[in-house]
Amino acid sequence: YDVVIVGAGPAGLSAAIRLKQLCRERDFDLSVCVVEKGAQVGAHVLSGNVFEPRALNELLPDWRNEEAPVDVPVSSDKFWYLTKDRAFALPCPFDNRGNYVISLSQLTRWMGVKAEELGVEIYPGFAAGEVLYDSNDNVVGIGTNDMGIAKDGSKKETFQHGVELKGKLTLLAEGCRGSLSEKILSKYNLRGKVWAQHQTYALGIKEVWEIDENKHEPGAVLHTLGWPLDHKTYGGSFLYHMKNRQVSIGLVIALNYQNPYLNPYEEFQKFKHHPAIKSLLEGGTVIQYGARTLNEGGFQSIPYPVFPGGALVGCSAGFLNVPKIKGTHTAMKSGMLAAEAAFSALSEGSSIEVYWDFLRESWIWEELKKARNYRPAFEYGLLPGLAISGLEHYLFKGRLPFTLKHGKPDHEATNVAKLHTPIEYPRADGILSFDVPTSLHRSNTNHEHDQPAHLRLRDPTIPELLNLPEYAGPESRYCPARVYEYVPVEKGELKLQINAQNCLHCKACDIKDPKQNIEWTVPEGGGGPGYSVM
Repeated sequence: YDVVIVGAGPAGLSAAIRLKQLCRERDFDLSVCVVEKGAQVGAHVLSGNVFEPRALNELLPDWRNEEAPVDVPVSSDKFWYLTKDRAFALPCPFDNRGNYVISLSQLTRWMGVKAEELGVEIYPGFAAGEVLYDSNDNVVGIGTNDMGIAKDGSKKETFQHGVELKGKLTLLAEGCRGSLSEKILSKYNLRGKVWAQHQTYALGIKEVWEIDENKHEPGAVLHTLGWPLDHKTYGGSFLYHMKNRQVSIGLVIALNYQNPYLNPYEEFQKFKHHPAIKSLLEGGTVIQYGARTLNEGGFQSIPYPVFPGGALVGCSAGFLNVPKIKGTHTAMKSGMLAAEAAFSALSEGSSIEVYWDFLRESWIWEELKKARNYRPAFEYGLLPGLAISGLEHYLFKGRLPFTLKHGKPDHEATNVAKLHTPIEYPRADGILSFDVPTSLHRSNTNHEHDQPAHLRLRDPTIPELLNLPEYAGPESRYCPARVYEYVPVEKGELKLQINAQNCLHCKACDIKDPKQNIEWTVPEGGGGPGYSVM
């Protein structure tokens, strides 16, 4: 292939579509292939999502006439501060006029169809497990995982060798904390090259509900701060009214939280019992559940996005605008810019490094530079964060003469357990709050059981020797799918058990483990969640 793209999300598909558009405009043929680890395009895509159509307008200007699933305009925009029993309205810092409440997994599926109509080859169910290099350390493509290997490493009857997909250029569009992207960032020191700071992350946990018709307001948007999180923990909730009586509801918690006893899944279950939220959900039913990490590093954390033989696009690099709570439009635009750089490189013999110039000259750069101080302001706590971000938003409009730095990397922010007291969470009531197995069933998560675990411990002794005694086993709480459990063995000792088949591919473990001992790798292609309305 001329271009191999890893990941059929908004960034990867935007790159594929733009490449094929340029081929038509310039009468030049390039072969473009997209590999996707989900069983279908969109199966692993989860987002809020209040969608800003700026990049879509540029990419497919006629989308309104082509049945794009972007048809619920924002009708109201509210921002609340929550205490345990009350909700206080705050001035709304978001400007969502002209934006839409969407399901990103549905939009991605539609984009996949558009890409195929232009001649892009898309292969869902194929997990890119390794980067291929030539003798000069240039990237020349990717290798997909072998299929049909048993837990013990033996080949089953269904064994199939992985395939090598070679490309003159390779674009990595794996989303937040992509496994190949992380290897590339490290191998070529792409952050160090431009003095970028470490990335910082949050975990978003989400459900889609169907609610009573008389409570449903299509296009209504609500964000909250405060309860159930304490003042030292950055995060907040979202509640968006979609169409067909559906609402998206979720809680986003920054992964630099300090208390190892905090359980993001249980905080979300607790949140739904707030009087102002409970009244909306009562009488409704949950359709789907899921979780995914997101980048919050913003401008300070953008790495040099080009490597020998390819580039990073979308959330693999990290272009989310934190104060807007939006990253789809910037991810799409980055894919389009990478496509333009790749087309120039392949048709005119220029360098793909012009992608970096294109980025810095684009509205992505301008937007993220203005937004750079909001997230790090909250390193000082909720109230100082609100004060600094309020000044930045209303007075300086993103033009403060300094750039705040992020605090410690998320894994280093976790305190030892003795500095905190355990948190007692209420039991799930089965009406508003649910246990993990019930939620997992709603995520349609499925993996072949008899395969090697895709979650690997770099040192298998660390969980029992360090994580459990020092940090009270935080992996049993930060994972929203109960992949990690400490189970009793002989003499009452506890041992870590990894239930890899539960994995939602959220990547929280790869980020939050205190000693960075867990490596998330791709399982057999087609495994993982099966999102349809997320």
